[in-house]
Amino acid sequence: MREQPAPAPHGLTVGVLGVLEVAVDGRPVPLTTGRLRTLLAVLAMSASAPVSMKLLTEALWPDAQPRNSRRSLQIYAARLRETLGRERIETRQDGLLLHADPDGVDALRFERILAQAAAERGSPRERPLIQQALALWRGQPFDGVSSRWLEEVQAPRLTERYLTALERRTDLDLLAGRAADTVPELSEQVVRHPLRESLALRLLVALDRCGRQAEALRWYARIRAVITRELGVEPNRELRRAHADLLAGRPLDPPGTAPAQGRWGHRPGEYGLNRSNGFGRPGR
Repeated sequence: MREQPAPAPHGLTVGVLGVLEVAVDGRPVPLTTGRLRTLLAVLAMSASAPVSMKLLTEALWPDAQPRNSRRSLQIYAARLRETLGRERIETRQDGLLLHADPDGVDALRFERILAQAAAERGSPRERPLIQQALALWRGQPFDGVSSRWLEEVQAPRLTERYLTALERRTDLDLLAGRAADTVPELSEQVVRHPLRESLALRLLVALDRCGRQAEALRWYARIRAVITRELGVEPNRELRRAHADLLAGRPLDPPGTAPAQGRWGHRPGEYGLNRSNGFGRPGR
């Protein structure tokens, strides 16, 4: 018996974990101007909750605000209503509200699934939930949206959660003997985030588990060069110890056996619920 195709999604869906994507009842909706995209992205990050006029104004006009910013904002809100449907955007006393199921916004769904994974820590359901959350990412958050607030506040926060979840999934895979499966994505992310020492450590451990010690040493040299050039310091204690163990032919300690895996006090297994370090973004 053939599997029935999944039903088309209903309602409004907004994808911000990559290039901005908008659809109503499964049909793509183009947003032709930059400020319309910015307005929708900011509202979507608080789906079904009001966003203040002050925040919206600062997000749309970070440098020079129009003389009548409230009027200008209402004009853009009206254009968004014409595009999405009048019932989608509600004016509140001091803000706007986007009527949308939070699960229809990929970033909010991502965070909800990670919260489920944290609640299932140590159970067989944890890894599949982490994988489900990570699979929602398509690239750099808010790609194609010009907003300093999204770029400096929301994107780094989401990226931190993504990378921390990736590290936790890696730890689970290493414990399960799947080191080889982790190397390609770890290599890619270390290139994008060379200052994230907790990620680099996991790459060294994975390579060591695969018998690729020479490659691990080359990666360490590359990572050390970036850290010393950008920060003017040596790699952290865990990375230096891993390097010494590689040179001595000793197996590397698995991630999480030391008190901290990063210069910034990150502990393995945390999902970054309240962190934002702004190291960069996947897909950059």
